[in-house]
Amino acid sequence: MTQEKIAVVLLNLGGPDSLEAVEPFLYNLFSDRDIFKIPFGQKFFAKIIARKRAPKVIEQYKQIGGKSPINEITEAQRSALENALREENCKCDVFTAMRYWHPLSEETAWKIKEGEYDKIVLLSLYPHYSAVTIGSSLNEWSRKFKPKKEEQIVIASYHDDENYHKAVNARIDEALAHFEKAEKVFILFSAHGVPESLINKGDPYQKQIIESVEMIMNARGKSNPYAISYQSKVGPVKWIEPSTENKILELAKAGVKNLLVVPISFVSDHLETLYELKKKYMRLAVESGINNYKVSNGLNDLPIFIDALKKIVLKRL
Repeated sequence: MTQEKIAVVLLNLGGPDSLEAVEPFLYNLFSDRDIFKIPFGQKFFAKIIARKRAPKVIEQYKQIGGKSPINEITEAQRSALENALREENCKCDVFTAMRYWHPLSEETAWKIKEGEYDKIVLLSLYPHYSAVTIGSSLNEWSRKFKPKKEEQIVIASYHDDENYHKAVNARIDEALAHFEKAEKVFILFSAHGVPESLINKGDPYQKQIIESVEMIMNARGKSNPYAISYQSKVGPVKWIEPSTENKILELAKAGVKNLLVVPISFVSDHLETLYELKKKYMRLAVESGINNYKVSNGLNDLPIFIDALKKIVLKRL
């Protein structure tokens, strides 16, 4: 392995680390022009929107422990990946750069500048590319870090990576073990939604989600019936469909009694998995007649997922 000094930067969303952090976190989110493009007064309107939405979101965070676990999980991923790379004789330091909460890209950029690295690997913790997720993170990084002599390698997605699929299937197997008849379980892959207009402009996100799911289920020999849905809609504009909520209702009406929801576009458990999928939609499923409803755990620091990230980085190096 090369003895070049390498920095690997994990790019992720971030999340509020306390109830007091919810409103400033939302402000950072709604200030992002890669997602919300307001012709004028963006920060002013972001402040108003954050203040209006904060009470509702705070109540949701209270139901999952009063903070987002994504920061601690990403730190566990960072530490595990750093150890795994060093075991391969890679002279690597691994960092985290969050888009909307600490450590922010600006904070991490200063550490990278001081480290005098030869190469920088920007590694997305979003497996599927979208301009409003990893695209936004990469834009923010480019604003905060201007390479001088460092070579930058960008890994913006790995939706078709076989080792990533193995990690997802490990979580599926783990969850199916809690059903009496695994082969009778319907698997619903729930991805974070995006505006339909974004896809119409050529964003590859939905295409990559569909390709991932097909590859994952092909690796399982199409063991179960399955479908894809989209969650977490924000705002009045039309988002890609079907929504996870409507799909659950449709499956219940069709007589599905055993349902496993797999959060396909997330690699860490956070509000969308712990509250939206495991609490909000569980109530909906049970009330609709689905007897057994479960949500698979996020990939988090699952060893097979860390091994997948390691192989992805080493392949690009």
